[in-house]
Amino acid sequence: MITISKVNKGRNAFYEVELSNGEVLRVSEDTLITYRLLKDREITEAEITEIKKASNEDAGFQLALNYLSYQMRTEKEIYSYLKEKEIDFSDRKKIVARLREMNLLDDTTFGESFVRTQMRLGDKGPRVIRQKLKEKGLNDQDIEISLGLYEEEIQYEIALRSAEKAMRKFHDKSVRETQQKLQQTLMTKGFSSDIIKLAIDGLDFEEVQEQEEDALEIQGDKLWRRNQRFDRAKRKQKVKQSLYQKGFTLDAIDVFIAKKEEEEDE
Repeated sequence: MITISKVNKGRNAFYEVELSNGEVLRVSEDTLITYRLLKDREITEAEITEIKKASNEDAGFQLALNYLSYQMRTEKEIYSYLKEKEIDFSDRKKIVARLREMNLLDDTTFGESFVRTQMRLGDKGPRVIRQKLKEKGLNDQDIEISLGLYEEEIQYEIALRSAEKAMRKFHDKSVRETQQKLQQTLMTKGFSSDIIKLAIDGLDFEEVQEQEEDALEIQGDKLWRRNQRFDRAKRKQKVKQSLYQKGFTLDAIDVFIAKKEEEEDE
């Protein structure tokens, strides 16, 4: 018959139970009490098997608690983490259930906290946030509840702030091209077309308009040099088409091209 030869306090709220056959069981305090693991107590092979199974779940539970201690997690993240740590699927289910009962795991609460953080510190629209929450494993209902906090007024403020920041990066651009690039930027960040229109309408393009003539000169000179291998008519056509696509007016483009032709004819 196997007996318990020694019980020692281990690390991280675990105990080490040494058996007379040389085996050492690492168990939690709950398992220690449940199975009355005291020195000199006789223990059967069946009990050892049960204890090992309980210990695996306890070990996984402690891993999950440690993982949660750094920040909030979703159920999917806990499942994935425990799988990486080679915790059995049945134990993973029990651990997630225990955490849920202890109110340490709640996907709705996680989603709401995530959205609040994004509103406070981020620059993303609802579409991108929705995708991030989906990747973290939230179901559609929890996502909708969470995004309900992200009201249109807040979306507009964040979109406007993002657009103002992005506009500083668009140098040497026409007003129209600047507006197009801003629209693309805000779409990538996940804002709706209505919010994007409101944000762009709320911007002051006066400085961009003042710089548009200089921008035409800079971009026009580049295009004029780039297309110098073509004959004059083809060169004019290509430069005119490129500048028009960049948002400059036809009248301004014609003035620029006429100026370049005069310079070359001198």
